[in-house]
Amino acid sequence: MSEEVLINVTPQETRVAAIENGVLQEVHIERTQSRGIVGNIYKGKVVRVLPGMQAAFVDIGMERTAFLHAADIGNRQDEGHNGNVGPDGTQPLINELLINGEELVVQVLKDPLGSKGARLTMQTSIPARYLVYLPAGAHIGVSQKIAQADDRERLRQMVSELAKNEGVEGGFIIRTAADLSTEEEMRLDVRFLNKVWQKVREKAKPTPAPALIHEDIPLAMRTMRDLVSENVEKVRIDSRETFEKAVSFAKELIPEVVERIEYYPGERPIFDLYSVEDEIQRALSNKVPLKSGGYLVIEQTEAMTTVDVNTGGFIGRKTLEETLFKTNLEAAQAIARQLRLRNIGGIIIVDFIDMLDPEHRRQVMRALDKALARDRIKTFVTEMSTLGLVEITRKRTRESLERVLCEPCPVCNGRGVQKTPLTVCYEIFREILREARQFDTDGFLVLASQVVIDILLDEEATGLADLQEFVDRPIRLQVEVMYHQEEHDVVLL
Repeated sequence: MSEEVLINVTPQETRVAAIENGVLQEVHIERTQSRGIVGNIYKGKVVRVLPGMQAAFVDIGMERTAFLHAADIGNRQDEGHNGNVGPDGTQPLINELLINGEELVVQVLKDPLGSKGARLTMQTSIPARYLVYLPAGAHIGVSQKIAQADDRERLRQMVSELAKNEGVEGGFIIRTAADLSTEEEMRLDVRFLNKVWQKVREKAKPTPAPALIHEDIPLAMRTMRDLVSENVEKVRIDSRETFEKAVSFAKELIPEVVERIEYYPGERPIFDLYSVEDEIQRALSNKVPLKSGGYLVIEQTEAMTTVDVNTGGFIGRKTLEETLFKTNLEAAQAIARQLRLRNIGGIIIVDFIDMLDPEHRRQVMRALDKALARDRIKTFVTEMSTLGLVEITRKRTRESLERVLCEPCPVCNGRGVQKTPLTVCYEIFREILREARQFDTDGFLVLASQVVIDILLDEEATGLADLQEFVDRPIRLQVEVMYHQEEHDVVLL
């Protein structure tokens, strides 16, 4: 599989595109004004403990207080705490673990999403190229993508010895990239991670809360650390300054990648390669066409995302069952790609077209599982129900592409629909009746959009005349060009 990473840098934002076989698979955007805070470490102050929710709100210096659940506190042995787990294995109540006004070192698990504050953890983790360091941990875990039992044990033993020799306490997670690493590369990772953690501890002690203690590296460098695997043939960067920083970063942490990093000086914008700009625009539409003529409809809400599969203009060549099967197979591939491309997280409900053949249903599920296996973000898929519904959960850490690039429509407030002009006319009639009963006035002035006034003067002219006679007061109409279709006012004269 041919993979390439494009990095577009401007003073306002950095954008990263992950390409597989010439097709855009992932987009990451970081804006200078609103950089994500996942991975940042803060010294925070507990402002409110909520026993009923087993959680606490913590001030980390952001606009909204952040959220810390009891399960994310970990095994506290600091400041007089005797650990989080009782002799019977139960977890104590949140008010036994935290008190109002207490200062904590916490790390951001999830960016603020919508109206929710950031999600925190006290179980700090610091990632490097091959390892993730868990200062409060005690075990050494291995990525599930390293399948061979011999390799897993070899790496576990290697890291255990290195940590012991370097005097580093805590746990580690061995990342997938470590499978092909050398002992020296792993030693450099252990030293680097220990150095970062010592700096965090030294800075945290004298700093009053709330304060930022450690900031995760910028998007371009995170891309080098997390996205650039052995399969990536090229990393193209259109900024000379960022290119030099990336090369310097790679020389220190991932020297084998240095030769694959290229500066892109082309006159043609880098995101015009592989039609990335066009793909991003298409990813903002709720309709995704399939090559066969079918299509997906993707609707994102606060609670969940729904994906509806439709045959559209695809009529097939054989039986109806075969047509539905082919559409669902193609849809399974497209859905996995769209979840990555749009960075959709949380609960996703997919409504496949009903199929009668159980073998067809199994094949569609296998195709979906296989396509989702390429996703770096953890996903869980349930079995297909008798109605053709499949539930997918995908870990959500950052805002989706739609939330980053768009905002709710001020006219419909995100509903995606608006009231018809006729509905607005009847609302105006009811409002005039209410006002006429409550107030003694000389008349009414109706302010509304052009389309609503036109209907009042045409289709509803008789209704308006009857209302005027009923209230026994004149009703004047006035077009307000700045009003949208639903907006209107009834003014007493």
